[in-house]
Amino acid sequence: MSNKLTMSASDRINALLDDASFVEVGAYVTARSTDFNMQEKDTPKDGVITGYGVVGDKVVYVYSQDASVLGGAVGEMHAKKIAKIYDMAMKVGAPVVGLIDCAGLRLQEATDAMNAFGELYLKQTLASGLIPQITAIFGNCGGGTALIPALTDFTFMTAENSKLFVNSPNALDGNNSSKLDTASADYLSNNTSVVDVVCEDDATVISQIRTLIDMLPSNNQVEASSECTDDLNRVIPNLDGLVKDGRGVLQNIADNNIFFEVNKDFAKDVVIGFLKLNGDTVGCVANQVEGGSDMLSADGAKIAADFVNFCDAFDIPVITLVNTKGFVATVDNEKTVAESVAKLTYAFANATVPKVTLVMGDAFGTAYTVMNSKAIGADMVYAWPTAKIGTMDPEMAVKIMYEKEINAADDKVACVAELKKQYTDLQSSAMAAAKRGYIDDIIEPDATRKRIIAALDMLYTKNEDRPYKKHGAV
Repeated sequence: MSNKLTMSASDRINALLDDASFVEVGAYVTARSTDFNMQEKDTPKDGVITGYGVVGDKVVYVYSQDASVLGGAVGEMHAKKIAKIYDMAMKVGAPVVGLIDCAGLRLQEATDAMNAFGELYLKQTLASGLIPQITAIFGNCGGGTALIPALTDFTFMTAENSKLFVNSPNALDGNNSSKLDTASADYLSNNTSVVDVVCEDDATVISQIRTLIDMLPSNNQVEASSECTDDLNRVIPNLDGLVKDGRGVLQNIADNNIFFEVNKDFAKDVVIGFLKLNGDTVGCVANQVEGGSDMLSADGAKIAADFVNFCDAFDIPVITLVNTKGFVATVDNEKTVAESVAKLTYAFANATVPKVTLVMGDAFGTAYTVMNSKAIGADMVYAWPTAKIGTMDPEMAVKIMYEKEINAADDKVACVAELKKQYTDLQSSAMAAAKRGYIDDIIEPDATRKRIIAALDMLYTKNEDRPYKKHGAV
């Protein structure tokens, strides 16, 4: 792989694909428009290199925009070349990777370019849920081009050289890029869910895409599976020490401790990503208290819902790690929390893939219910012995329920402690939930990896029928 900070369009393809595996398609296509003397301009490959090759053992279709040709602007034939790649990829069931460096729509071709844009959007829509779509932005990606990564499953950006925008920062009232660069990777990764991974340079982006391709199935009809080189019964000492660190737990239970996280900088109360268990790819959703919050945010619910929908579309099992006390209580969060949480509820309940949930710490109220609880369709629900499951924190509950008794007690602290223990034993302990059938088993933290693997093995042949409908409307 090239280690240059900035690669050419062909460099990026060669770095992405295995050595000597690239086969170009449409190498001699050029612009066909003659308006504005376009015939006098040299447009080799019409500004985009298209073709296919191999990443590991998988065929991958790829297009890479060439900024040296009219700034990489998308014209009619440029878009048609990409659309052709999509047609081929959907026929054979292979991922599409788009390497973006584009000045936007080619103004000289006007309506021809606009129509070609629309045709490309249609291909992306048809491909959604059928084959994985990945985009990486290395330069500009503006205007109508910005919809291309938004229509794909995963988007990568370089930290300094890439820009993604519908309207440029300078076109926003009262703003300029030096004041607030709304097109930068830093802004987008921290404030939106559009960008999944930000890397320092081109080579790192390419390397991360190769890792992601290895994790994903080639299409919705095949499995993402490989030989497991880790111990299936590996005991993980002191895993309960990471009860507030969902990310850390996922890294520890993963085959060879490899966890591929997406949307890391956005909605830090929730962690989402992929790992392998017994060689099979599994999607993960986890509450993240350490460095995040013990409350679920609207943004956290949104990225989790989108992620679960992707996993369900590609038949990827989902595991959920729970440690949440409720919902973020701020004016800003209140604007969208009900809608976002409803979408998360729907995503989990609607998913028919194997679903395993582990309650690590607190699991209170509706926030627990929507985190893939037994009530909305989890196939297996486990809990660590110290987990607390109930309507709210036991201490708060007893202060509400026994206010008069506590006020009348000589030793209020001791009274609260005794009532809290009684309430926890009766209503909020893992054992209390297990006795009611809401928890399938209480497991020791060090056995988490092997118990989840065993559950997924048992669920391997899961087949769940649902009432017929065209699609849901949530």
